[in-house]
This record gives sequence, structure tokens and C-alpha cells, in this order.
Amino acid sequence: MRNRSALILTTVLTTGALTLTACGSRDKDKGSDDNGGGKTTVTIGFDAPLTGDLSALGIGMRNSAELAVKTANKEQTVDGVEFKLQPLDDQAQPSVGGQNAQKFISNEDVIGVVGPLNSSVSQSMQKPFNDANLTQISPANTGTELTQGDGWKKGDKKRQFKTFFRTATTDQVQGQFAAQYLYQKAKIKKVYLIDDQKTYGAGLAASFKDTFTSLGGKIVGQDHVNPEDRDFKSVASKVKGKGAQAVYYGGEYPAAAPLSQQLKESGADVPLMGGDGMKSEEFPKLNKKAEGDLGTSVGAPVEELPSAKKFIAEYNKNYKENMETYGGGTYDATWAIIEAVKLAVAENDGELPDDAREKVLASMAKVKFDGVTGTVSFDQYGDTTNTMMTAYEIKNNKWESKFSEAYKPR
Repeated sequence: MRNRSALILTTVLTTGALTLTACGSRDKDKGSDDNGGGKTTVTIGFDAPLTGDLSALGIGMRNSAELAVKTANKEQTVDGVEFKLQPLDDQAQPSVGGQNAQKFISNEDVIGVVGPLNSSVSQSMQKPFNDANLTQISPANTGTELTQGDGWKKGDKKRQFKTFFRTATTDQVQGQFAAQYLYQKAKIKKVYLIDDQKTYGAGLAASFKDTFTSLGGKIVGQDHVNPEDRDFKSVASKVKGKGAQAVYYGGEYPAAAPLSQQLKESGADVPLMGGDGMKSEEFPKLNKKAEGDLGTSVGAPVEELPSAKKFIAEYNKNYKENMETYGGGTYDATWAIIEAVKLAVAENDGELPDDAREKVLASMAKVKFDGVTGTVSFDQYGDTTNTMMTAYEIKNNKWESKFSEAYKPR
């Protein structure tokens, strides 16, 4: 989740050096410059919040995308192609994300974009990318409607944009999984429901509510908060008087942390549970009462996956910032674009086709590989076929995995 007009940050997806070079060129007769003898430059855009409250997630994402690009260049994954990364900061604001989308579109060397972090930001980017035939793949967008449309709740699923893919599963899956875990595993029957009114938070809370009540659980109260607020004493007081055994929060860690702390300080000594937007290493740092809080996240814990060992080692060797929740998924998302470029080049006699954006987009549906997070491939909506989910609990100020499964929507 993390434009530069004259300079583009070069990144290659299979192990290469990271360099800053002048705006990329597909002209092979310019191979004597910094992009390495005769190689065609291909730029991958990246968008996420690199400043502001959510920057910890965005920076971990950017670093992971950069590492994928470096790796691809070092290993020469696509013969004759040098990859670059162009990272832009959307500040978690849809308006900025829309501006960034236009910058990517106007740079003809950009053949795909990784990101963003926020589903609400993605909504401002999807149509422009679709109109430009520019592939977009997010490792963090979980809003179900982004791929399946607003009618998905009624079973009327329709792909919205042919250019949108993701390596994160949907809030339909995540909300249902959280509800089932809380009701069946944690044995919690009464929940107070809160969301931040944003696309991600509201969608996650709605999915949780539907499943929790269908299992027999009771929603004892419901509230909405402003994600910019940090004073939640009023809602904490309401929770205390409702007999809730837990609070489920649809939102992200900057607000979730003070909400959790103030709940417990008010006398409502119950766990706060949230989704992947809450499951950040920053959450316990911002919350003195985090012990026992619960969270879910897409995928299995990367630190427990044999497929992620090399990635983790290389990441820790190259970066001081935590990879955070979306590191492995971002690496895989970036690698998916690289694989699509590889397919497009192979189908064009070893040359990058003139209509590279269209050909890379067509290749995305065929992409399938063993990634950091497991097998990476996409269904007819552009959604990941990997529906692995994990429940976590804060133990000794760290997120500890409790239960994982490949969850299928009810």
C-alpha cells in the first residue's frame, strides 16, 4: 500500500540493480545508456500512500515491488527487457490517486501499475486505466465490488473493468472468515459493530454482520466513526453499556489503535477485532491496551511459508522498514506483471510488441506461477484464486497467527 516527470525509478522483477535513469525508452538503438546494452525499458507504475498515517503499509509495499523489479533485472527474467519502477504517493486520497492514474497513463513506457492500498483510491483509478488498456493489480484492495460490481450481494456478479486484478482476496471472504472465527473459534456471541464509513471499512463490516448474525450471533449495537478522529470516548461509553463480548471494527490501524485503547480504558475490557487494514505492526505501537486484540489478513503468514524464505531474507537485507501486511502480496503482484510481459514478448518473437499495453493485458489472464504467497492466478473477475485467510491475536505486543484456512465464501 505506497511521478516523477523527469526521472523514473528503475526496478526489475528478478534481481537487478536499482538505478535512476532518464525517462524510459523502448528504442533499442539507445542501448548504450544506463538501461544496459540494447535492452528495452519497461516501466511498472506503483501507487500507495508513502506519506501520512498509512505510510508504514505503503512503504512496505513499495519496497517489495522494488525488490521484485531488482530481482527480475538481475536474473534477466525477460530477455532483452530492463524493468523500472515508477512509485507515486497517493496519500490515501482518491483525488490524488486519480491524478496519479493520469500520470501513469501519459507515460507510454508504463505497461502496468501495482496498487493502490485503499479500495476507495482504486475506485478513482479503475476507469481511466480501463479506458487506456493499462493493467492494474492491487495486493491490498479487498472491496468486493471492485471486481464483481455492486450486485454481488444478490448473486449478480459482473466484472467491472477488464484491466483490474488483485492478489488479495475480497472482503466478502474476509468478513465471513472473521465472523466465523469469532463465533465458532473464539466463542463470542455478542458483538458491537463499528466502521469508518470508507469503502473498505463499511464493506468489511457489512460482510461480517451478515455472516455473524446468520450463525446465530447478535449485533448489540452499531456505530460509524470518522477515520480522522482519535477521540472515541463517546462510542466507547456506548459499547460499555451494551454487554458486548467483542467489538468488530471495519477500518484501518491509525483509528483502530486509539479506539481499542479507549474502549479498555472506559471499562469495556473486550477485544477489538478488525481486518487486514488493522493488522499492521504499527497497531500495538500506537495502542497500550492492544493485548488480546484480534485481526484477520489475506493469505497465510509469509514468515511461515517455505515459498517466502528467499523473499524475506532479501527484503531484510535490503530494507530497514518492515514489509508489513502486504509485502509478499505486492512482490507477487509485481511479478505477475513481469510474467505477463514475458508472455507478451515470447508471443512476439522475443520483442516487446508495439501495442505492449494491450498485449500485456491479454497475457494477464494466462499468468500462473508459484509466488511468495503461493500459487498466483486469477479467475474470470480478475480476483485471486488464492482464498487463504489467517486469524491473528496480539500476544506480547506482536501479531501472532492463530488459525489459517483456504476459505470459500458461504
